[in-house]
Amino acid sequence: MTENLSYYRFKTDIPIRFSDLDAYGHVNNAVYLTYFEIARSSYWKEAISWDQNNAGIILGRSEINYLKPLKLDDKISCYVRTTRIGNSSFDMMHVLVKQTPHGEEVCTTGKTVCISYDYSTNKSVPIPLHERQRMIEYDEPPLILNTN
Repeated sequence: MTENLSYYRFKTDIPIRFSDLDAYGHVNNAVYLTYFEIARSSYWKEAISWDQNNAGIILGRSEINYLKPLKLDDKISCYVRTTRIGNSSFDMMHVLVKQTPHGEEVCTTGKTVCISYDYSTNKSVPIPLHERQRMIEYDEPPLILNTN
């Protein structure tokens, strides 16, 4: 799976902590979800200005493609973008890269389905208009819009 990094405008550095490693010195597979969460949260705050007081966000699904292992001394970053926007849910892609002498090397890709959520009613809600418009402006093209 090759991701076209030119489609990604948002990128954030991710520190690898000693506690992220397994017995073999690799980043544990479960930690990648935390790296994706760090990147998503930064994206929502810095690029989209999502108002969490108006509508929260919950995770509906996660997929991860482990391509190359990560180790403690690797310098990594995560690219994030919205790839589909529905009525109350939207898809996000994540690409973890490590810095090498030859440039960035893709190590992991992932997709999450996120749901706009009202914690007071415990129900999904339509994506707020401001946040919807910001994702469209920020990540288009090739963003897929639908209302299903």
